[in-house]
Parts: sequence; C-alpha cells; structure tokens
Amino acid sequence: MYSDLDPLLHSQLRLAIISMLVSSEKVDFTHIKEETKAAAGNISIQIKKLEEAGYIEVEKTFKNNYPKTMLSITDKGVKAFEVYVNDLKKYIDPKK
Repeated sequence: MYSDLDPLLHSQLRLAIISMLVSSEKVDFTHIKEETKAAAGNISIQIKKLEEAGYIEVEKTFKNNYPKTMLSITDKGVKAFEVYVNDLKKYIDPKK
C-alpha cells in the first residue's frame, strides 16, 4: 500500500528547491539561498544531485561580471514531484 518516497525529493533542501521550481518558470541561486537560509555550498551540492537525476536544468551565465545561476524544472522533475506528493498523501490518508 505504501510506496517508497523518492529519496532525492525526501531531503528537506532538495524538496524546497523543487517546490520553488514547480511554481516558477525559473529561479536563481540567490533567491534559493535567501528563501532556504542554507549555505551556498550545500545548495550547490543539492542542485548537482537534482541535475544529475534529470529533475532540473542549470544555466550559468554572467551579469555585470558576476556569475548568475538559473534553475528550471524538467518534465521529469515535475512528474517526480507529482508522484512524491501523491505518495505522501497515501501516508497521510491511507484509505484513499
């Protein structure tokens, strides 16, 4: 009855990143840092894991000689998030 929750999305920081991307077309690294209050190094590690899984795309550019990292969610990431949320609902209300 219970499904295993996606371990990639079950991490608090990765789930926060994916949740932001589900509701926005693109999110920049600075915004994620401000919202999560996490260390830049930790965010970078979590972004890499999500990117390697194919859940997000990372675009690195420069603006006024400063690096700018933009993230967007992939179709695979959207699907993984939907499955995660539905699996979580089964834990909350197993009768459904």
